[in-house]
Amino acid sequence: MPRRVFFSFHHQIDSWRVGQVRNSWVAQKGSTNSFMDAAAWEAVQRKGVVAVKAWIDREMLGTGVTVVLIGRQTAGRPYVRYEIHQSMRKRKGLLGIHIHSIKDRNLKTTKKGPNPFEDLTVTRDDPWFWWLGMKSEQRLSDIFQTFDWEDDDGRTNMPQWIEEAARRAGR
Repeated sequence: MPRRVFFSFHHQIDSWRVGQVRNSWVAQKGSTNSFMDAAAWEAVQRKGVVAVKAWIDREMLGTGVTVVLIGRQTAGRPYVRYEIHQSMRKRKGLLGIHIHSIKDRNLKTTKKGPNPFEDLTVTRDDPWFWWLGMKSEQRLSDIFQTFDWEDDDGRTNMPQWIEEAARRAGR
């Protein structure tokens, strides 16, 4: 059975690039959460924060790994942060992939965005602290791997990255 993956990303800006990554994953016989187009995403957002979080939680059901697809503005997105926290809370495998070098529909790339794992930390008060086997406060960027789609050949290597994230999470 193919591994099911949840993709976390900035819907408004990175959907085109994300589509290319997801198509690559599906072509390699991976499974993914459903893909919302911009209009459907906006419809869910109009219902408010509670509705968006409920949608995210439903989409994460049955997935074992969350891949954060990092564009220019992904790190500051509140729903991406929520998806990272939910993934940790549910002990899913977690990794990041920078996608700035993938061309958009206008054949343009963008600047590399900051790693969302850099600004997030876990401490002794966090429920997943002991699961991660840590001894003190630590940045998520020191725990979860991050790759570059182009430089690290994501088209070829993403299945291995996902399997490693799942293995590290005990899935």
